[in-house]
Amino acid sequence: MDRCELHQHDFHHGHERGERQVYIVLALTIVTMVVEIFAGFIFNSMALTADGWHMGTHAAAFGITIFAYRYARKHAKNPRFSFGTGKVSVLGGFASAVALGVVALLMAVESIHRIIEPQEIRFNEAIGVAVLGLIVNLASALILKDNHRHHGHGHDHHHHEDHNLKAAYLHVLADALTSVAAIIALTFGSIFGWAILDPVMGIVGSLVITKWAIGLMKETSGILLDGSVNPEVPESIRSIVEAESGCRVTDLHVWAVAPEHLALILSVETTESHTAASIKELLTAIPHLIHINVEVHSA
Repeated sequence: MDRCELHQHDFHHGHERGERQVYIVLALTIVTMVVEIFAGFIFNSMALTADGWHMGTHAAAFGITIFAYRYARKHAKNPRFSFGTGKVSVLGGFASAVALGVVALLMAVESIHRIIEPQEIRFNEAIGVAVLGLIVNLASALILKDNHRHHGHGHDHHHHEDHNLKAAYLHVLADALTSVAAIIALTFGSIFGWAILDPVMGIVGSLVITKWAIGLMKETSGILLDGSVNPEVPESIRSIVEAESGCRVTDLHVWAVAPEHLALILSVETTESHTAASIKELLTAIPHLIHINVEVHSA
């Protein structure tokens, strides 16, 4: 029996900038959260109070993001993690997606409560604070946007989808959405007295956030459960190997050990003089294969 293995488990090169940006956004979020909660109390605006606590849940989610970055970096070389810590950032993204879902549910419940029991709002003051919140959210989105896109669309194996950073980016967009909804609702409420628009916008915003959360959950859970590999990948591997004279694939497993980083266990039975190294050489055309274990058995 002949074996050949390729090991490469450092998946976190290039994430340092993303981590620094999340720290900046976390600080902005905490400051805005305090301002909105205090203003909501002073101006008797449930909209601002709710949005302030909404930002508080996002601050907690950013804390999860930072923990995931630090934990993954600290244990990147830990032998206890057989395939590295590439899934830690994915786990952080999944946890943040769950937090997004909880935020959406709380927003919907609060909005329904305000439809049943309308609250008197000091519109002009609340609009000013909501605009401030939107400015902070847009600034945070700009801080995260370039690095999020850089990781998601790079062309070498070090620049892959960072689900941790993507989750933080979606949290910021969710905050911006709620700020826009609050501004629209408060403006029309101030001009036309349509106070009911405020909770209606809250429900609309919660539905959009729910859609984002579900999408991120699907994307990350597939990797966590080793079910995210395109079925065409193992079929391509099988076709390439069995195209060689005398080769037959007897066992094949492909799974993601990190975003866009695949591991492979392959067992081949052959009647020719093929070796594990020669079989592995055939697989260089398959993208994102970074951990390959090949066993060759004589028929």
